Amino acid sequence: MTDTGGATTLTGPGEEARGGRWRAASVTGSPRRTEALLLVFVLFIVTFGYTDAGLGLTGELPDGLAGFVASQACCSLVAHIAVRRFAARADPLILPLAMLLTGLGLVLIHRLDHSYKERWHSGAMAPGQLIWTVVGVGVAIAVIALLKDYRRLQRYIYVTMAAALVLLIAPAMFPGDSYGAKRWVHLGSLLSFQPGEFVKVMIAIFFAGYLVTHRDALTLTGRRFLGMRLPPGRQLGPIVTIWIISLLVLVFERDLGTSLIFFGLFVVMLYAATERTSWVICGVLMAAVGAFAVGSTEPHVKGRIVAWLHPFDIYLPVDQRPPGLVSDQAAQALFSFGSGGVSGTGLGLGHPELIQFAGRSDFILTSVGEELGLAGTMAVLVLYALLIQRGLRTALLANDPFGKLLSLGLSVVVAFQVFVVAGGVTGLMPLTGKALPFLAQGGSSMVANWLLIAVMIKVSDGARRQQDL
Repeated sequence: MTDTGGATTLTGPGEEARGGRWRAASVTGSPRRTEALLLVFVLFIVTFGYTDAGLGLTGELPDGLAGFVASQACCSLVAHIAVRRFAARADPLILPLAMLLTGLGLVLIHRLDHSYKERWHSGAMAPGQLIWTVVGVGVAIAVIALLKDYRRLQRYIYVTMAAALVLLIAPAMFPGDSYGAKRWVHLGSLLSFQPGEFVKVMIAIFFAGYLVTHRDALTLTGRRFLGMRLPPGRQLGPIVTIWIISLLVLVFERDLGTSLIFFGLFVVMLYAATERTSWVICGVLMAAVGAFAVGSTEPHVKGRIVAWLHPFDIYLPVDQRPPGLVSDQAAQALFSFGSGGVSGTGLGLGHPELIQFAGRSDFILTSVGEELGLAGTMAVLVLYALLIQRGLRTALLANDPFGKLLSLGLSVVVAFQVFVVAGGVTGLMPLTGKALPFLAQGGSSMVANWLLIAVMIKVSDGARRQQDL
């Protein structure tokens, strides 16, 4: 029985139950309908891009267009069904943004394959990248289906960190390097992977759990010095340990990008958990000291700094070049952005292959800058910004501290990686050799980033369920 403005209405238990089910369906249906419509729009965009690139390169429809469209449609459909079934209240923008960035990356790699084959006689990378995309989406679906509650991850933070440290130092144990940096683990002649791509997700989980447990000790203790409350010595241990590990990664593996992401993530999450600026000041000072020491002594890192400061000196006679300057990639990247102008040359009509081997990985953003121009570059960066914003919004919605810090950490990981890659190729900072998430060629990067998306979706689903209670 219900009373509505003086009128009495009789309702039975069955009708109330049906009303509750209808309200629940309306709550979960709207986000998923939005997600489905956005995925259809994403499929249209990447299909148009794939077709446009083929017409620009050969004047004909590209080979494999039907297979490309079918693969993208299947990945989108299966992932959407998994989210609808196992994370029905998740943010409706996260999956479409990840699919759009992944599809644009496949379009760019397919376009680059054609030019690389003609100029450098290299093999095609797009088919392999498509396979890794399917694997990455499959891993994401498995995590969404099997991880019933993201808060269970908090039980295994020390196991997670131990595994992360093993993966982080693993490349130093294997002989050889890749273009100056030891970031690969080679298992036989055919299989290799980058452990650092998976470490970034694992350390975000560890830091979230660790800071939730020790937040009070990090916030309420310490001595004042020059107007700042410095962290206590016992609690300063973790940040010193992270600082030392990041330096060891720089020294032994010469991996500037992973070191910056690893250390920066910890400092940002420390500040978010404690709201103490002293942690940020300590972190910035320690990062500056470590970067100066390693940059002054490690030849590979020093060479990247020289290329950043004097990119066009590579075209001087050999005896007039600064010591350590051996590559013209930084200069070619600036030429690419300059030739693209505001609107770009058009897909398939530029020459991004002049950057040579790194054009499909580290420097893929220069292809966007040359062929889609400043407008296309800003559009891609806005897509990343939207993905980061959805993660930060999830952090605000979450009621539990672990969910807040975990969502923040995952968002910061994406933000830092995009920053160091985009900053490196545009000349804002030295090159790091990291891959642009979802866009660049690389199986490890693709699988790790889809793993990140899966965890972000589960946290978003949990946060919205908490809000509905």
